[in-house]
Parts: sequence; structure tokens; C-alpha cells
Amino acid sequence: MRYQDLSYWFSTVDEALTPRPPLPGDADADVVIVGAGYTGLWTAYYLAAADPSLRIVVLEAEIAGYGASGRNGGWCSALFPTSLPALARRHGRDAAIAMQRAMHATVAEVGRVVAAEGIDCDWAYGGTVTLARTGPQLERARAAVAEAREFGLGPDDLALLDADEATARCAAEGVRGGTYTPHCAAVHPARLVRGLAAAVELRGVTIHERTPVTRIRAGAAVTPAGTVRAPVVVRATEGYTPALPRQRRTVAPVYSLMVATEPLSASTWAEIGLAARETFSDHRHVIIYGQRTADGRLAFGGRGAPYHFGSRVSPAYDREPRVFAALRRTLGELFPVLGPDVPVTHTWGGPLGVARDWAASVGLDRDSGLAWAGGYVGDGVGTSNLAGRTLADLIRGARTDLTRLPWVNHRSPRWEPEPLRWLAVNAGLRVMLTADRAELRTGRPSRRATLFTRLLGH
Repeated sequence: MRYQDLSYWFSTVDEALTPRPPLPGDADADVVIVGAGYTGLWTAYYLAAADPSLRIVVLEAEIAGYGASGRNGGWCSALFPTSLPALARRHGRDAAIAMQRAMHATVAEVGRVVAAEGIDCDWAYGGTVTLARTGPQLERARAAVAEAREFGLGPDDLALLDADEATARCAAEGVRGGTYTPHCAAVHPARLVRGLAAAVELRGVTIHERTPVTRIRAGAAVTPAGTVRAPVVVRATEGYTPALPRQRRTVAPVYSLMVATEPLSASTWAEIGLAARETFSDHRHVIIYGQRTADGRLAFGGRGAPYHFGSRVSPAYDREPRVFAALRRTLGELFPVLGPDVPVTHTWGGPLGVARDWAASVGLDRDSGLAWAGGYVGDGVGTSNLAGRTLADLIRGARTDLTRLPWVNHRSPRWEPEPLRWLAVNAGLRVMLTADRAELRTGRPSRRATLFTRLLGH
């Protein structure tokens, strides 16, 4: 396997991506972390900073950042998969607000670490513009701002844009308005995760790559090469979680795919905008996302790939020609200046983790010593940092504002057994895709999509 082929991001890191030595045999540690993506590495980073005496071992099946951490859209955002109203219903208004404020602070914290550690990851604190290009999308933009106001978030957190204001940031075709939040930075995600891996090693953390974990149990992580025994075992496996014993229904691995254009000319960028490297999306149902990369490309992605029966994850699913073609068409529709044949040079994808109630969580069972974090629903670049800081506090037994946040020790219900899981996830995807096409064609909202969103309860 050529790791450079995993994504545009991996193809442009400044290192050879040579795997670190695998686990040589049985070992003992104070904390063993399964997964060297953002969640595992942030946890190791903050644990080692708080207590340099801890023996911390990170086990990774491939190389650091192999999963979503090295393949995502490069948004370090304050997005959280559970809505403020849903959090308030479950935990109260104050807890919901505390969760959102913690997410806002997380973006700044990642930026602080990037600067402190000298991680060259093209960090650009440009915020996010979410466009409205139809009447229903504009109504959803207004509703999002109204909801933010209900929870005490002002224009400095989320602003409603008119057509001229939105177009000034991102001049897509047919813009009628949108929203803007400053709480997001564009980032080169593979450089961030690789830089973070180097930073934790400098703090004495041991990373073993090419070391797949086949079983997690109280006090141990088991691999074909040996067992690492530790009082605390952290599961940080996100979309790959279903491969572990008794974890098949913990999260549903849903694929998100991306394309990247060749570097665009200065005149083309003058027509598109994104001068501050804002990340961008729109208010459709099926998520799209993009950014202007530091080397002048458009990196653009979206959902739309099918869920695979039995929560299967495979490199073969990383590339869906039908979805790549749809992403190219959408880019051309958004930005006609690119022409009908968008000049794409890279295509890639990978799985993300979705909990049954769309609720990300972090926690520690003190009796077993088993800890976990995940279920980010594609918003993990920032959320994983908050998870790592929270896990570090939980593991050390510290009671802090972070350990009192409402997602701590939340237990999501398990997904339904097959074939119900396959039917439900793919039916929902079809409803949303159909709704988006109908809204663009007719300008009217989809009742079926609205009902489905309400049924999700998020």
C-alpha cells in the first residue's frame, strides 16, 4: 500500500510516511490507546503534558492518521452532531450552552497547539460560510440563526447574511443569502495529524504502527504481535470500531468522499472568492463541504456513498465513481467559472462514525478502565481535541468543567441488527438526496425530508 495515495492530503505531506516499528511483543503501560488518529493522539498529548511520568502506548493498525484524520475536509470547526435543542431536551439549557461554548473554545485551542508545537498544517482561521441557494435553504439559514439566538449566541457566533454579503465571501451561482460563523479554521488535516504524532513522541509516548488490535478487554489491548496490559484502555477507532468484537452495532460507518481540483488561477479565485480561506457549505440536506487549500486548489466533498451491509469497512469503498462524478457536477453547478468539466486531480474517501442517536460521546468506565470517544458524524477534527482533553482529565481523576459537559459518559443505543440497519441508513440517504434534487428543481421544501430529520431527533 502506498499511503500517499490515500488522499490529496497524504500526497502532499513532507515526509516519506514510513511506518513506525510495530509492537515487538507483550508490554505493560499505564494507558494504552487503540487508534493513532486525532482522538488517540490528542488524548496522549494532553495526558503526557499533564503527567510526564505516565507510560503511554498508542497502537495503530496502519500509520498515524490513516483513517478519517488524514482524509477529511480540513475543517477544524465548532460543529457538534447533536443540535442545541436536542442537548437541552436531554441535559438542560445550561448544559447545551456549555457544550457549544466548549466547542468554540476548542477551535482556538487547536490553533494554540499548532502554533506552540510548530506544526506546519496551513492553519487559516477564516470561519465558515454556509450558503442558501433556494427558498427552503434560506428558511433553514434563518432558522439556524433564530435557534442560535434562543441559546444566547449572538452575531459574533453566527450571523445571517444577505445575498450580497454571502456572495462577497463565496460567489457561488444563485446565492440568496446564508450564514457565517468565525468558529472554524481551514487546515491540512494530514499534516496536522502527522505533526501531532511527532509531538507526542517528543513527550515520551510510544507509537506502534502496523499493529492491528483484534480485541479490547479490561486491562488489555490484544494484537497478533502481543498484548499490551494497562489499567486504562482507550478505544479511539471511530469508523473502524465495528471491526472489534461486540462493537459491530456501536457506530455505523458511513462513507464521505472528496475530490480536489488542480491549482486554480488567481483570476478564477477572484471570481470564486474565499479570500480568507473560509470553509464553505450550503443549507441542503445531504452535506457538502469545501475549502480553498493553501496551494490554490478547491478540495470538495460530500456524503452520498451507500452504507455497506454489516457495517463493513473496506479500502474498496473509498472510491465510488458515481459519487465522484456527482461531486464534480455539483462543483460545476456551484462555480460555473470552472466550466462543465471540473479539472479534478485527486479523488478519495473513507468512513466516519455515526452513533444511533447522532450523539458524539466520551467516557470512562472506572470499574473496567475502558475509555472511549467518538461518533463525531464527520465533525471530528475539532471535537476530537475536546475529547482528548476530556479523556485526559477523566483518566487522571480530575473534576473539571470539561468532565461535567453533557456528552461525558453518554451511552448511545446500539444500531438495529441487519438487515434493518442497512435498510434504514440507505433509505434515509435516498430521502435526503431526493429532497435536495426536488428543492433545487421546484424551490419548495420537502415534507419527507423534514419528517425524517425530526425522526432522527437531532
